[in-house]
Amino acid sequence: MDVSTDTAVAVRGRFAPSPSGPLHFGSLVAALGSFLSARAQGGEWLLRIDNVDPPREVPGASDGILRTLENHYLLWDGPVLYQRQRFEAYEAALARLAADGHSYPCGCTRREISAASPGHLYPGTCRNGLPPGRQARALRVYCDGQALCFDDRLQGRQCRRPGHEVGDFIVKRADGFYAYHLATALDDAFQRVSEIVRGADLLDATFPQLHLQGLLGLPRPDYLHLPVAVTREGKKLSKQTRAPAIDDGDPGETLSRALAFLGHPPPAELHGAPPVELLDWGIDHWRHENLPARKTLAVAAHTPGDEA
Repeated sequence: MDVSTDTAVAVRGRFAPSPSGPLHFGSLVAALGSFLSARAQGGEWLLRIDNVDPPREVPGASDGILRTLENHYLLWDGPVLYQRQRFEAYEAALARLAADGHSYPCGCTRREISAASPGHLYPGTCRNGLPPGRQARALRVYCDGQALCFDDRLQGRQCRRPGHEVGDFIVKRADGFYAYHLATALDDAFQRVSEIVRGADLLDATFPQLHLQGLLGLPRPDYLHLPVAVTREGKKLSKQTRAPAIDDGDPGETLSRALAFLGHPPPAELHGAPPVELLDWGIDHWRHENLPARKTLAVAAHTPGDEA
């Protein structure tokens, strides 16, 4: 398996945004949390651009993400890894899954799956071979009823049965592009990521990735899923909901808000301090037990002057 051989660093974290738009406050929170966790342990922090889905990529978004991180002094180690550089590795992994009998071609459309299964759980139509007259569209991985568990450092013990709750999931899409779960599992192993700190909206995505780690003999990193930033109404801040882009003109204020959101409000004397000072304070005072043990948290609760 294609895995980096650099083992000198004990702790290695990462931030892996998709270039579907600029960073917003919720994505900066994830970047900051993963950065502080790695740096507080004397580890490295890597940056990967998850551009495995070209149709959703916005021109210039990758450069904008890098610029915003640099303006907030969230500086990464080593070169940026772009997933589009890794397609050969993904194809090799697919060949191994097929050779080991772990995957199969599927000819079903989304509409057909939705009609057959209201919960969109794949009904297994092509599990035992393509029905007559069908052509392969995508590749799926077999999932049985076995439970998968992991201990999240913030959210606690997590268990799911991917076969019952996710079904046989796609590893190569009908449009020919590689699926998120496959690319993520492979790239985390390639970069020797030892801990994954990301938003709790991706907690359920961990289980397909654990399944692929097992099938491909990949190491399992530690996981910590941070609370997701939401509005007062409970809507997640995201590019899809048109969350405003980070203002690069006042990085100190944004970092102060993000630290407070993560349960690490900086002292009053650091109000208006340069980003480097705020980050140094954050590294020195980082304690994962101080993080809010919730899956969502309203951003408004940490807006200056807002007592809600």
